[in-house]
Amino acid sequence: MNTSAIDTPTVLRAAEHLRAATLSGIPVTPIRDLFAPDDLAAAYAVQAELTRGRLADGARIVGRKIGLTSPAVQRQLGVDRPDFGVLFADMDLTGAAEIPSERLLQPKAEAEIAFVLGADLAEGDLEPDRIRASVDYAVAALEIVDSRVADWNITITDTIADNASSGLFVLADTRLTLDEVEPREVTMRMTVDGVEVSTGDGAACLGDPLNALAWLARTAREYGDPLRAGQIILSGALGPMAPTPPGTHVEAFIEPFGSVSATFSRKERA
Repeated sequence: MNTSAIDTPTVLRAAEHLRAATLSGIPVTPIRDLFAPDDLAAAYAVQAELTRGRLADGARIVGRKIGLTSPAVQRQLGVDRPDFGVLFADMDLTGAAEIPSERLLQPKAEAEIAFVLGADLAEGDLEPDRIRASVDYAVAALEIVDSRVADWNITITDTIADNASSGLFVLADTRLTLDEVEPREVTMRMTVDGVEVSTGDGAACLGDPLNALAWLARTAREYGDPLRAGQIILSGALGPMAPTPPGTHVEAFIEPFGSVSATFSRKERA
């Protein structure tokens, strides 16, 4: 990916703008006016700068998330293509009694399939058989997306820079290999406080969650940071996302995996 024309001072300014929201807990104005509307390289440069800062503070990368794979979510946010972000170890709240609402600004939940890779996708072809063979197992997942941009007033440039609007995630216990499940054929139903808020299926994720994984494998290579064995890949929403304010209980039923759930603490950020 050619990044020679990226304006480094502007990248640093945009990264600091988004970092301020994380530190203060107060969402900020969009950063899209700092770049050309279609300058995805600059937006990913902002994401990379924020990632460098997190790593310098001791964070550890455990995988990637793919965003904007569902037409329903694309319509919700007014964008027309996928993006990706970085998953850090402290974002994984699998097994936690509660999701700490005080860590979040404007959270929403979406249900999806997570792949755990058993092989690198750094070199060689990325044909469907190779992508499928790279997956060790799959699990149901809840991704808690969040935005540092006020009122979710985002374009694709804003969300890419903001680590693909990442927040936290929860993985289910049941692990299935791709001999046991066909990702495009799964069905999903998600409830918030017992009320159905979202439905979908595997085909809603770029036609097949494995298509999303293939897209990410190609794109990650283009940006010089290919996918590696052991990484968790959140493959993208199977249906519309839903707000999850403090006190919310959200549960997704993704068949044949079963359910995955999360309860949000009532304590808000001070």
